[in-house]
Amino acid sequence: MEETTNPNSFTIGMDAAAVDAMYENTLKNFEANSIVPGKILRISDGEVLIDIGYKSEGLVNAHEFLDANDLSVGDEVEVLLECLEDRHGMVVLSKKRAEQQRKWDHIVNECEEGSLVEGVVTRIIKGGFILDIGADAFLPGSQVDVVPVRNPDEYMGKTLEVKILKINKERKNIVVSRREIIEESRREQKLKLLADIKSGQIRKGKVKNITDFGAFVDLDGIDGLLHVTDMSWGRINHPTEMVRVGEELDVMILDVDLEKERISLGLKQTQNNPWEDIDAKYPVGTRIRGKVVSLAPYGAFVQVEEGVEGLVHVSEISWTKRIQRAADVMSIGEEVEAIVLNINVEEKKISLGMRQTEENPWEVAAMSYPIGSVVNGKVRNFTSYGAFVEIEDGIDGMVHVSDMSWTRKINHPSEVLKKGEEIQTVVLEIDAANQRISLGLKQAQEDPWSRITDTYREGQKVDGKVTKLTNFGAFVELEEGIDGLVHISQISNEHVDKIKEVLSIGDEVKARIVKIDPAEHRIGLSIKAAAIADEDFEMNDDLLTGLRPGEELVDLSSAFDDLSIGGAEWHPGERS
Repeated sequence: MEETTNPNSFTIGMDAAAVDAMYENTLKNFEANSIVPGKILRISDGEVLIDIGYKSEGLVNAHEFLDANDLSVGDEVEVLLECLEDRHGMVVLSKKRAEQQRKWDHIVNECEEGSLVEGVVTRIIKGGFILDIGADAFLPGSQVDVVPVRNPDEYMGKTLEVKILKINKERKNIVVSRREIIEESRREQKLKLLADIKSGQIRKGKVKNITDFGAFVDLDGIDGLLHVTDMSWGRINHPTEMVRVGEELDVMILDVDLEKERISLGLKQTQNNPWEDIDAKYPVGTRIRGKVVSLAPYGAFVQVEEGVEGLVHVSEISWTKRIQRAADVMSIGEEVEAIVLNINVEEKKISLGMRQTEENPWEVAAMSYPIGSVVNGKVRNFTSYGAFVEIEDGIDGMVHVSDMSWTRKINHPSEVLKKGEEIQTVVLEIDAANQRISLGLKQAQEDPWSRITDTYREGQKVDGKVTKLTNFGAFVELEEGIDGLVHISQISNEHVDKIKEVLSIGDEVKARIVKIDPAEHRIGLSIKAAAIADEDFEMNDDLLTGLRPGEELVDLSSAFDDLSIGGAEWHPGERS
């Protein structure tokens, strides 16, 4: 008969007391959740039967072994005793938990908080990662790197060096950090870099962050500031026009502040300075063609070449148009031609002019409209002192109020002109440099005083109408535009205190001419002398009382300033 193996057969032949004593001693050597040695008795059906020297064996799933194919009957293994006896009377063992316990014991016994260990990322969980460092450890997402983690999946399966931050033995929790190792490494690199870095060096760096005023560049452990003004020799509105995050650059060290650990960087300094010898390359008068790169209320910036820009001031855009803003006539990206007007190499400024690319119409006007020539034009606008008259497109002349009438004092051009009215004028003066043309309205008409001696003579009797009264006399209109002055002493043989007591506006009077001064546009009249017969009339000094030059005789325009009409104030240009 084939012998049947019984796990408990070794107790046959022993009395009951001996068996009880043996089991009692055996049980004293085993505790739940302890690691015990065992021997493989059988491997079959995905299970491994292990004898730990207890009254019964235990089964372990083959998957708990690294490679079940490498196992053999008789191999000694360590297992964790989870339970001394299940409902089937067998012990419950775990190979995997025994390994985890050994690893945990190793971490607790061999590692301290602050120790450096390596681990493999095995899982992504909420808030971070699980690393296998011999035991599971939690790596928070904020502790992975010095910059936020954008793609967690790229860390799966990677081996990372981490620092143990916290070990909780009761909960068997371990928290680790990779960021602290990186920061410490960067600090060491930073100190090393600061000791080695010098102004003028060219270094490689990666754009880390961009602001409105520049970009921060990582120089392998230390950040440097690349200011927007040091990015390009030309004008840029924002750093994003030149660099982008993550881009690698060759930059020059401009300045190092060891105390504040600040580094200033330059990008344009790694390139040739286009402003060197710029005045020789573009001497004053050079015609250039460039692109409008920026607009300001006062002008437009035009790119002469890469890194070199010139300013076209609004006053240099057109010869004839009054441009208020460059944006009204130009746009960014537009190709324009201009002339170099001035170069300031030290301040890196070039003044350009667009109107200089065309013929100056004011110089042409100086030749087309010589002084004394008669020109026709349209009244375009008024000022308090004159009228602007357009004599051709973009060319205006000014008619001053003093050149509007031979006989009247004009206070405002609207007294004799209307906007849009076509008038004939005479060119009095041209200043092409200052873009000014002086025109005369009255000069295009005959001066009535130039023929006054042909019409009137001293001693002649004339009829006229009282048009204005002053405290020193009365003005009498002889014909359109020609007034004579009757001094208060020449009104009557009787003494006159107040003129308005003997004369009124509109009175028809007869007077005798006692003085004619064509140069000063003056005629002196005497009402009382008109009563004298022609054959008895003789000129004498009494007739000239108040009409002597330097005394009370005044030109009409000055006299008008003091006129009063019926007690009211009179203003030139008004008619009664």
